Parts: sequence; structure tokens; C-alpha cells
Amino acid sequence: MRLARGAMPWIAVPLVAAGGMLALGIRTASFLWLAGGTVGVVAALFMAYFHRNPDRTPPGDPNVIVAGADGTVRRVEEVDDGRFPENRALCLSIFLSPLDVHVNRSPITATVTAYRYVPGRHFFTIKEKSSEYNEHTEIVLSAGGVRCIVHQIAGPFVRRVACWLREGERVAQGQELGMMRFGSRLDMYLPAATVRPCVGVGCKVFAGTTAVARIGSDEHDQQESS
Repeated sequence: MRLARGAMPWIAVPLVAAGGMLALGIRTASFLWLAGGTVGVVAALFMAYFHRNPDRTPPGDPNVIVAGADGTVRRVEEVDDGRFPENRALCLSIFLSPLDVHVNRSPITATVTAYRYVPGRHFFTIKEKSSEYNEHTEIVLSAGGVRCIVHQIAGPFVRRVACWLREGERVAQGQELGMMRFGSRLDMYLPAATVRPCVGVGCKVFAGTTAVARIGSDEHDQQESS
């Protein structure tokens, strides 16, 4: 199992602390130091588990848009958004628990046409207002006539969101784009006029593999099938 970028400091700090406490515990026969060292080892193991980065294989269908994060779909809704044709966007929100893989992946093969960091509040990400008010990054991915805007939204704990892409960079579908730590939320905005959802609220999705939307209206798909 590969680890995500930047994982080693998160693992090394509790591991070193654990080693020191265990050494003191053995030397002084102190139960408290031994207990503290054990907790440190457990924390280091959890950090290694949290920063896991499993390989993912996209479906290979150019008309499919995949999930940008592991987690549970909390919102599938059309919203007003001036960044898209007809001022309408399909918003897909994915909530990540601390046990989910927190490495984010690109929903489409595209070029990063814009990136910005937006400071803000730190509401619990399960709340809808976190989408608008919380600290987040905004990554704009453009591919032909399709634009996908990804918001990596920081939660109330630790509040670390990392984007590994640069403006102008070309990314493949399923490629790692960043990471959010310790309970976060990822919102995907897509053009409502040309994209339809493939998932509903409550669905479990996996970054880079689960199809969450498809390019083309229902009418277009019916014409193709006929």
C-alpha cells in the first residue's frame, strides 16, 4: 500500500514520541510512560492507515465523470451558478469520515485552468453551510466543452487541505490532485445543461473509480441507443 505525499511527518512524530515514552517507561518501570508510548504507537499506525493511497483505475469511458473523493454522497442538486452555461450547475457533495481514504483525484481528464485558495470558517462539513463558508480550495478543470470545478473543503479539525496541481497542468482522470485531512468534504460542480448524475444521496463512492455523473442529457442518450 502506497502512502500519500507528506505522510511521513504525520507518522514519524507520534512514532518518535512513542519510542521516547516507551524507553522511559522501561527504564523507570512507569506504567504511565508505557501507556503513553502505547498510545503513541497506535497513533502512528492510525496515521499510516489514514494516509494510505491505494491504486485506482478509472472506468475508461470518456463520457463518465468519476468521484473526486472517497466517502458518502450528501448532496445531488442543481444550483444557480454563474460559472456555467445557463447559470446552472449540478452540485455533487461527498462527505469524508476519518476512516475514508483522503487522497483526492481528478474527476475528468482536463487542464487546470484556474486555482485559488479561499480562507473561511470551519463549520462541521456535514452541514450544508460549510460548502459556502468554510476554508477551501477551488480547482477549475476544463476539457473541451466540459468544466468541472472542485472544492476541497476543510473541516473543524486540523484544517489542512493540500492541492498538488498547478495552473496550466494537464491531468488524467483519476490522477491524484490533493488531500484533505481528518473529516472533510469535497464538492464537485458540473454544467447542469450537459451532465446528468449517476448517483443519489447516501451512495458510497470511491475516488477515481465510481461514476458519479455522465456527459449527455437523457434525450441524447436515448437517441444514441435508438
